Amino acid sequence: MEDLQLPHIDYAALAPMLILFGAACAGILVEAVVPRGRRYPIQLGLGLAALVAAGVAVIVQASTRIITAGGAIAVDGPTLFLQGSIIALGVVALLFVGERSLETGGPFVAQAAVVVGSEPDRLQAARRPGATEVYPLMLFAIGGMQLFVAANDLLTMFVALEVFSLPLYLMCALARRRRLLSQEAALKYFLLGSYSSAFFLFGIALIYGYAGRVDFAGIHDAAFNADRHDALLYGGFALLSIGLLFKAAAAPFHVWTPDVYQGAPTPVTGFMAACTKVAAFGALLRVLYVGFDRASWDYRPVLGVVAILTMLVGAVLAVTQTDLKRLLAYSSIANAGYLLVGVLAMSKDGLSSSMFYLVAYGFAVLAAFGILTLVRDADGEANHLARWAGLGRRSPLFAAAFTFILLAFAGIPLTSGFTSKFAVFAAALDGGQTWLVVAGVVTSMVLAFPYLRVVVMMWLSEPAESTPTVSIPGALTSTGLTIGVAATLLLGLVPAPLLDLSSKAAEFVR
Repeated sequence: MEDLQLPHIDYAALAPMLILFGAACAGILVEAVVPRGRRYPIQLGLGLAALVAAGVAVIVQASTRIITAGGAIAVDGPTLFLQGSIIALGVVALLFVGERSLETGGPFVAQAAVVVGSEPDRLQAARRPGATEVYPLMLFAIGGMQLFVAANDLLTMFVALEVFSLPLYLMCALARRRRLLSQEAALKYFLLGSYSSAFFLFGIALIYGYAGRVDFAGIHDAAFNADRHDALLYGGFALLSIGLLFKAAAAPFHVWTPDVYQGAPTPVTGFMAACTKVAAFGALLRVLYVGFDRASWDYRPVLGVVAILTMLVGAVLAVTQTDLKRLLAYSSIANAGYLLVGVLAMSKDGLSSSMFYLVAYGFAVLAAFGILTLVRDADGEANHLARWAGLGRRSPLFAAAFTFILLAFAGIPLTSGFTSKFAVFAAALDGGQTWLVVAGVVTSMVLAFPYLRVVVMMWLSEPAESTPTVSIPGALTSTGLTIGVAATLLLGLVPAPLLDLSSKAAEFVR
């Protein structure tokens, strides 16, 4: 019998993922052996240390271009850029998750299994420190996202999808206040996410039936063979796209987004809005640019219609929103459409501009949700638009920061929003997608209205008795807000370094 040849594995190239998964497992051990009152500083420190170590590993591997683990994982320019982006955004998100000075025990419930509204539930909401299980869950999610953007075959991508999705379902249900709304959001996300995963898996089956392989190089080669039946290819691609566009919050697969963003704990919402979008579009870029690039003529019109529908749904429905978390949810949907415009350029510029957009939007949306955690009343966060009337007069500093972030979302010059939109629209024009750019410009003008309405409410309205106060942020929230606002400003004023970095990284290995 011949000796079995194990696939070569470059562990150094996999170091960012291994560090995060190892730290997540260590966090589970902490939950098992450390008394509840001592877990918080250990878990927070472990999470930050793991993310920093993973970031260092990404920097060390900056020049690595390799396909390893038996062809299952590709470490190339886009992989490393997106992994670094997820880690950087994950650090900021973890700072918001770890903040406990805004309310007793932090934003997370102490014991999720307690019946909502019972006496033990009221006692834990008032006194007991929040659960620390959220930290290893978050590390598992970030580790899964790292694997998701590096996956070089569809089965590995599916495993990574489940690895980062399952912790997110749990994290959405852990809100200390409005627990029924939080649990409803988690259940909706879980059920719809399960359906999208099933579509993705069925798509893998069809692609395997077409190509006889599930790795992207094999799919790429099979698409060049005219003897094969294209129905399996297009059917499989359509089902794969449903799974990926669901995670990206693109219409018509966006219906979960407003409810989940509203019900989840606000730090978790920010984490999903930033990091999950990077992971979803990172995987979509690899699928389109590596596996299905030879079929681009066939799918670009269909995905173009999806992009326009996404921009329209996000922009038009954002106008009708009175809850700020739902407003930011529809803003996230519209931004998924703008990202699709850059993706469909199907060029190196399209790839690099999309990656730049993901970073710029990620920092801005984290800062926006970070500010939402500060505006509070006796019942917790005050997210209704009417409650923000006159907030600029009561807290001009934070109102000015939120105004700046909203202007960035609107694409005003000297902000990262303008630079990123300009980059993806320019790439799309060069790629012949003028119709998408026209739709993007029109919907951007529509989307500016709800942003400016919030600005007017804060600065030009008189404070009412119901206007909430702005809590003094702790050190963690202050650091996260400073990073988010500074990144939004710097990427608008001096975007060249990150644009150059994304351009140099915009080349996949096969």
